[in-house]
Amino acid sequence: MTASGLSRRTMLRGIGTTMALPWLEAMARPGTGLSSAMAAGTGATAGPPVRLAFLFVPNGVHAPHWAPTGTGRDWKPSSLLQPLDRVREHVNVLSGLAHHNAKALGDGPGDHARSSACFLTGAHPHKTSGSDISVGVSADQIAARHMEGRTRFSSLELGCEGGRQSGECDSGYSCVYSTNISWRSARTPNIKETNPRLVFERLFSIGPARESMAARHDRLRLRRSILDYVRVDARRLESRLGSADRLRLDEYFESVRSLERRIELVETMEQDPAQLTTFERPEGVPGDYREHLDVMSELMILAFKLDQTRVSSFMWSNEGSNRSFPFLEIPEGHHQLSHHKGDESMIEKIRRIDRFHVDQYAKFVERLAAEPEGDGTMLDNCMVVFGSAIGDGNRHNHDDLPILLAGGGGGTLNPGQHLSYEKGTPLCNLYTSLLNRFGASGDEFGDSTGQLAGL
Repeated sequence: MTASGLSRRTMLRGIGTTMALPWLEAMARPGTGLSSAMAAGTGATAGPPVRLAFLFVPNGVHAPHWAPTGTGRDWKPSSLLQPLDRVREHVNVLSGLAHHNAKALGDGPGDHARSSACFLTGAHPHKTSGSDISVGVSADQIAARHMEGRTRFSSLELGCEGGRQSGECDSGYSCVYSTNISWRSARTPNIKETNPRLVFERLFSIGPARESMAARHDRLRLRRSILDYVRVDARRLESRLGSADRLRLDEYFESVRSLERRIELVETMEQDPAQLTTFERPEGVPGDYREHLDVMSELMILAFKLDQTRVSSFMWSNEGSNRSFPFLEIPEGHHQLSHHKGDESMIEKIRRIDRFHVDQYAKFVERLAAEPEGDGTMLDNCMVVFGSAIGDGNRHNHDDLPILLAGGGGGTLNPGQHLSYEKGTPLCNLYTSLLNRFGASGDEFGDSTGQLAGL
């Protein structure tokens, strides 16, 4: 007997633990095949959901080597965009976009704080180092409001650097502007999580916090897998699934166990002292930046796969970050190098950092493309924005922003192009376009003047 009409919210349960499921063929069939005790929601899903992700990098890029040549589908990547060659059919390169409200507008210096505050809000932040912060609601949170009650978490905020939430960090601007891109309201940021273990536990915890914490401590102390706690429910479910879904479930269980092992490994890694340029990592955060990026990326994909959330933002580093990159043989800090003033040796190192970031984005896209889902892949049902609200790090400009967009958006996007817009076109036009495709309809967002053509 096979399961039919399996709810998208069906979960496996154990003591202090819940485990959501990836998209299965049974979720697209009508009927009811599982007991109500096993289902955490009602109603079958007609097909895979659309997800929206925003990946942020600080300090802009070396703009002279960023833009590709050619437009439409007849484009060639620049040296910095070369890693996109392996995923070019999945990515749109967007040129000409700008964030007017990240400019000074009479407020003097502070381009770094303004750029991160404006990145997803499109709003000009109030210049203060006190408690009277104010910017605007971010695009991810407009999408999250649309998802309230439909997924376990309306949104998921991730990062690779912590940082202060008060005091001054940039020319009279509060640190809260430099360390957050997701804003629930004009005065309330969504603080990102930087610890992979805590993200993993959040995705798989259930019940009262005290009970879940006790179960977690027992599991970690005994070095047991999350899978050990849901084994009985898993066997019951497998007996009701078709062969294709059983195989998909086995692959999912193996991927979860593999991720557990990776988190256990990175928790033991020592941080290279050279990476402690401007910050110290909290306990439990991986010492190796590449591993940290990698594991957090896997966790975002896992959250999407399990439909725990359909909206996520990921700050790869805080704005103005002076992180060094010893694995690229770059001991100097990123922010320091971005102010190269034409020094060729510094420019060469900035180019290596920029290319590393693009390579990480390409890897993220490849992972989504490798996840089977419905009649296609998870990438077909995603919209993944990558970029910065500073164009050239040496100039601190906020036009000609480095923006990439990957995914099919559930059939609403046409990737594989270089789309060059009139210089100064609001980046918020992109956000308005994506929010409409996501179902969070609206004609305006931030300083938008319409939607982008050609996406």
